[in-house]
Amino acid sequence: MPTISQRGEQMPPSPIRKLVPFAEAAKKKGVKVYHLNIGQPDIETPKPVLDAVRHSEFKILEYSHSAGFESYRRKLVTYYSRFDIAVNHNQIIVTTGGSEAIIFAFMACLDPGDEVIVPEPFYANYNGFAVEAEIKIKTITSSIETGFALPAMADFEKAITSRTKAIMICNPNNPTGYLYSREELEVLKQLCLKYNLFLFSDEAYREFCYTGEHFSAMNLEGMENNVILLDTISKRYSACGGRIGAFVTKNQPVLDAVMKFAQARLSPPTFAQIAGEAAVDLPTDYFDGIKAEYLSRRDILVKMLNEIPGVFCPNPGGAFYAMARLPIDDSDKFCQWILESFSYEGQTVMMSPATGFYATPGSGKNEVRLAYVLNTTDIRHAMVCLEKALEIYPGRISK
Repeated sequence: MPTISQRGEQMPPSPIRKLVPFAEAAKKKGVKVYHLNIGQPDIETPKPVLDAVRHSEFKILEYSHSAGFESYRRKLVTYYSRFDIAVNHNQIIVTTGGSEAIIFAFMACLDPGDEVIVPEPFYANYNGFAVEAEIKIKTITSSIETGFALPAMADFEKAITSRTKAIMICNPNNPTGYLYSREELEVLKQLCLKYNLFLFSDEAYREFCYTGEHFSAMNLEGMENNVILLDTISKRYSACGGRIGAFVTKNQPVLDAVMKFAQARLSPPTFAQIAGEAAVDLPTDYFDGIKAEYLSRRDILVKMLNEIPGVFCPNPGGAFYAMARLPIDDSDKFCQWILESFSYEGQTVMMSPATGFYATPGSGKNEVRLAYVLNTTDIRHAMVCLEKALEIYPGRISK
């Protein structure tokens, strides 16, 4: 039998999705599973966005331009201007989800064997995209004790080698919810200019900031040729299935290179571009209620977590994720056990083991990521389940 590639062997499983079979098995037994493992909001996609797709009229479902419809890119120019991000429509390439934007950045800016420095814990799929592009993720560990603040500049400099080509951040952060400040981004600017590095800035959760204002890497002065903005409509408009993102930069050679990758995959999906274009026209106060809802969910989740004996959870400044340290021996085992062998009043919880969000071996063994994407009633029930599970988990660690 033919064998699969080394790349296929090296591709890591998703810590967010790998426990799905155990959740499905629990449901077949009649157990209600609270899904805090994945950033799939339960908030409805805005009706005008769905209506734009429903009422679209054309006789042929054609390819769009490889960079995306010009009308949508011009709408995105308007959207970004609201955040004082000044770009033109030719500096935007529409992608098939934020994932493709990240892959394009890796493929166009780094050669096989090159390195990108990422503070860990980080969005787990960066690992998979790095395998696809045959590049290396080098990590600098941030600490749960500091709420996962940006590590010191000296730590970055120790990690830089002749193969380092970029630094990557997610702001606000997935999985930690940490919101990087303007001052922290200025530190990254100094590093990028000093060592001639790209700065990849994943800003999928821009609208969801609770402890301060969002500052985009695109607003760093003097970084026009260094910054690559990676974006998506998935979380912003609760449109994860739309698979529409954006690659934004003022660096023309990078845009030219990415366009070749974009042409090779032909075009981004048409219906989702229609949805994305309609989303830009939503009322300016659309996010007020959504943000207030997530803030309420965050406050309940973090409060209840920190009331459980042995649990510590820093207060996330943005996005809709929290990282919690639990009194357990192994988060992978625990997250499987709670689905496979536990229920409380016919209910259990699905979480993501934090090991998949680290590259450093052994890190995250007693941490989990929780996505507060469910309503507050469900979050309360889920936290009760978690507390009851920790009381009887065989691998509980006592301090």
